[in-house]
Amino acid sequence: MIPAAFEYARADSVEHAVELLGGEDAKLIAGGHSLIPLLRLRFARPSTLVDIGRLDGLRYVREDGDRIAIGALTRHADLARDPVLAKRCPLVAQVAEGIGDPQVRHRGTIGGSVAHADPASDLGTLMLTLDAELVAHGPDGERTIPAGAFFLGPFTSALDPREVLIELRIPAVSEGVYIKHVRRAQDWALVGVAAARVDGATRVGLTSMGATPLRAAAVEEAVAQGASPADAAAHATEGTEPASDAQGSAAYRAHLAGVLVRRALERL
Repeated sequence: MIPAAFEYARADSVEHAVELLGGEDAKLIAGGHSLIPLLRLRFARPSTLVDIGRLDGLRYVREDGDRIAIGALTRHADLARDPVLAKRCPLVAQVAEGIGDPQVRHRGTIGGSVAHADPASDLGTLMLTLDAELVAHGPDGERTIPAGAFFLGPFTSALDPREVLIELRIPAVSEGVYIKHVRRAQDWALVGVAAARVDGATRVGLTSMGATPLRAAAVEEAVAQGASPADAAAHATEGTEPASDAQGSAAYRAHLAGVLVRRALERL
């Protein structure tokens, strides 16, 4: 299909982007891999597209004390081969390397993926698992949003309509694994599981097991109490609401979650 008519504006700075977002029903576009399909299907009909894809100042990975700062426009392909991540948090590189196909990885951005708030997003689940901090810039300046408060519902985040996600801050994590089950290569995950040791504690996140990325709190508590991977994985579906769709039933997703959580904990 052909998208509905819209105006196009290219931002030359973050402040300019915020100003342009003041128009009626304006939306940001960077890599475009999430938004363009919605435009073509007319599920999204913005009056204006604000292009921030050329703000190269938001494309970086650097050490920031005990954390790692990632610019929101850093592409998946750059994350996959970044030397700072390879040394300080290889889990991010592992996840980025498994997203889509080479075309997607060379255009898609970490900020766009996380801000889209898709419950099937690998990177959204990873940010939640790592207790990341997300930095947004809006009309009133910058504010930091904990990942645990960022995802509000399907494709709904805590970002104000006039805010731009500019940076993601994650801890340095040497031990971590992400496993996902897909029907075909390059598909969205039917279920994905992130497991990592953060500040000495085991953190577990779930993809496609509810309306948002989820933390498997019951699994984390069981591990903290000394449960084996198999026993901890028995709690994988607590607090989840997997959907049934053409890809798989809720019961199938629940089964997958238990299997993948056990495997992730065994590999951790």
